[in-house]
Amino acid sequence: MTVPRSHALVIGAGLAGLAAADALVGETGGSERRVTVVEPSGRVGGVLGTVHREGWLVERSADCFLAARAEAVSLVKRLALDAELIGVEPRARRALVWHAGRGVPAPAGFRLMAPGRVDGILTTALLSPLGRARLLWERFVPACRPASGDDDESLESFAVRRLGREAFDRLVQPLASGIWTADPARLSMAAACGDFLAMERECGSLWAGERVRLRRQAGVSEASGARYGQFVTLASGMETLPLRFAEDLRSRGVRFVTGSVSTLERTNDGRWQVAGAGLDDATATADTVVIATPAPVASGMLPRLDRSLADDLAAIDYAGSCIVSLGFARDRVAHPLDAAGMVVPRVAGRRILAVSFSSSKFPGRAPPGCVLMRVFIGGALDREAMDLSDDALVELALSEVGQLLGARGEPKLTRVERWNHAMPQYHVGHVARVARIETAISRHPGLAVAGAAYTGVGIPQVIASGQAAARRCLGSV
Repeated sequence: MTVPRSHALVIGAGLAGLAAADALVGETGGSERRVTVVEPSGRVGGVLGTVHREGWLVERSADCFLAARAEAVSLVKRLALDAELIGVEPRARRALVWHAGRGVPAPAGFRLMAPGRVDGILTTALLSPLGRARLLWERFVPACRPASGDDDESLESFAVRRLGREAFDRLVQPLASGIWTADPARLSMAAACGDFLAMERECGSLWAGERVRLRRQAGVSEASGARYGQFVTLASGMETLPLRFAEDLRSRGVRFVTGSVSTLERTNDGRWQVAGAGLDDATATADTVVIATPAPVASGMLPRLDRSLADDLAAIDYAGSCIVSLGFARDRVAHPLDAAGMVVPRVAGRRILAVSFSSSKFPGRAPPGCVLMRVFIGGALDREAMDLSDDALVELALSEVGQLLGARGEPKLTRVERWNHAMPQYHVGHVARVARIETAISRHPGLAVAGAAYTGVGIPQVIASGQAAARRCLGSV
């Protein structure tokens, strides 16, 4: 007698969902369980997307990932894409910060909020003499717990307390905004920057903590502002990763269904019953379910099952942003574009968050004799930007790169990407909320959630989230 295979359902075909499906199907190629991925859009990869047009390669969202974490690089190698891996061009391995009418390099050795080199602080033009002295004084600032008495604090509170207001306004805020598009007065240190919290608590200061980290990583070169030497992409574009991943999963028996799930309930025999659009009988019942969607979408599926879980998922806020990609003839841009990009402090009074110099960072992003840049607008501190028309966004972007980079004339390429409610916001208290979500999930064997909303927004963290969700499901049934 043949024992019927169990059924694992993954809701969402972004990287978290694909990683969950990969772990669920395992090395048996579906012989132990059948795996179905449901995705309403009919495409894989979530926000990842690449546009190829007449020699231009334009990333619709993330254009690279951190190689220091193993999850993404290991996946790339397993999918035989490692020959496509390329790093940031050496001349572009630095960040510029807009200050006093020009782009100024972030201090040598400065990593988001950790001062790495005294000479970098002493010589930076981004800070006044008093601002430099205050930042150098960080090593003598006592570690303390936030006034709330818990283990969390906003990024703004932490950075101002340790580095001073000027260093926060001119350095930390713009660099952080380029990563999270968040309100720093609400962004949770524990959720977003736990390593810096650990430096303070374990080493007494960020100076001391960074010394320890650098000793452990002796020989690893650090660029200013960000670890640009540790970021990589795929020569053919980031969308190649989910497309190849889905192709591999299909070859191992994973079934992809275009449909949506509206509700999820337990059946009397302990299985899961899903209802929605585009689902057939083979999809509607499952033994295990991974919900790999944005948190509010997951929340909408669960009120009948667990109201408190649904409420905590719904409470995770999201912000949106717009990306305006502009391509110019090289001789129409005065700036040398000799960096990964430029971030813009909020105190500068400008409307944009940052400009990424795409064709400086990676080869093959623009036709010969041309340059490509991406202008970031919106985020948690400028939600009204999402209401601007495409024409208004392009006009704004052109005005800004004209003033910041000396770009002039009509661009050869323009493209607008709108990511409404796409970026989860890790507000103060996020770690405690995620702990409550995990506790609630544990009450429902065979159920898990995954994605950027919980423990990390980077590509490696999202992949890890999907893998962990699959393990949680398999370990509870």
